[in-house]
Amino acid sequence: MAGLNKNTPQPQDITVHGQSRLLEVSFANGEAFRIPFELMRIYSPSAEVQGHGPGQEVLQTGKRQVTLTALEPVGNYAVKPIFSDGHDSGIFSWDYLYFLGTQQDELWDAYAKRLQEAGVQRDDPMPEAGGHACGHSH
Repeated sequence: MAGLNKNTPQPQDITVHGQSRLLEVSFANGEAFRIPFELMRIYSPSAEVQGHGPGQEVLQTGKRQVTLTALEPVGNYAVKPIFSDGHDSGIFSWDYLYFLGTQQDELWDAYAKRLQEAGVQRDDPMPEAGGHACGHSH
């Protein structure tokens, strides 16, 4: 887990908007972001999503309707969302929430490109993974 970036402003307020499926985060520097749950879910910083190194990311699909069932504080530096699809291993530091908020457009573009390259649709169900999904066929 990366240490806190001294330049990242502290969040002052975090609001879960269940109906619109957005996490609203306002920071001490006056910036505020509405981060879709779907974006948080597909860019979850967990090993399950990020893999164990570059190029090992697991492309997430079918997450448009995902909601937050809970948002748990982690110390005073992060939150852990519990998603409606059962995913709960991502720890979102203030740095990471700020990154998601400031880079939303680029992240959506990158996601669309990855979907296209993989030949899958945004709303396709995730393939059923049996056990740990680190095995590759070369």
